[in-house]
Amino acid sequence: MRFQDQVVVVTGAAQGIGEAYAKALGAEGAAVVVADLNADSGERVAKEIEAAGGRALFVRTDVSSHESAAELVAAAEAAYGGIDGLVNNAAIYGDMQFDLLISVDWDYYRRFMSVNMDGALVMTRAVHRAMQRRGGGSIVNQSSTAAYLYSGFYGLAKVGVNGLTQQLAHELGGMGIRVNAIAPGPTDTPATRTQAGDAATDLVKGLAIKRMGQPEDLVGACLFLLSDEASWVTGQIIAVDGGQTFRA
Repeated sequence: MRFQDQVVVVTGAAQGIGEAYAKALGAEGAAVVVADLNADSGERVAKEIEAAGGRALFVRTDVSSHESAAELVAAAEAAYGGIDGLVNNAAIYGDMQFDLLISVDWDYYRRFMSVNMDGALVMTRAVHRAMQRRGGGSIVNQSSTAAYLYSGFYGLAKVGVNGLTQQLAHELGGMGIRVNAIAPGPTDTPATRTQAGDAATDLVKGLAIKRMGQPEDLVGACLFLLSDEASWVTGQIIAVDGGQTFRA
């Protein structure tokens, strides 16, 4: 029970990888704040964590909104007394539009980046004081191996997440807050199946381990980075990708 008496916020926790993170944290003793725009699925995840013996609270959250992020912090502190960890997992992905950077509709591009890149900063700005009041904590951002490949504005957003991770690690280190990121490779989620379709088979061919990742494959890295076992790890982007990328 590595996270007994700790409170961890997971954004985008109503499905997919975020749901796997939230349930794993609940099983390890954390009080989990399930943050998502999808109220039906978010409530379901929170109830399933509680049914398994954990503690969970659903808070409808728009990570691109400073007001919504502040309301989440207030709800978490009212329910559990503070915040110790944050997983910035929320993203527009499953229904993402495909277009080129040079032609994508500008309003759509700005909305996309406000969630997929700026959302991590909005949430960090909202929670860092609450975490400091608890003596520090850990933030895990969700990057992607798309940051290292051609993948249009999705990859650009993840490059931004990597930069945010490194910069915030320095800004928050003096408060006892560590900031790291996980870069998943091709992972078998409903969103990936919607986006990649039959092309997912071709993605596997380029991996050292010839299978799609599963959300559970990412859980170990997330729990490690949130835990005291990683007390001297910050500013790092850890690829969990079946050997898709190699960086010297």
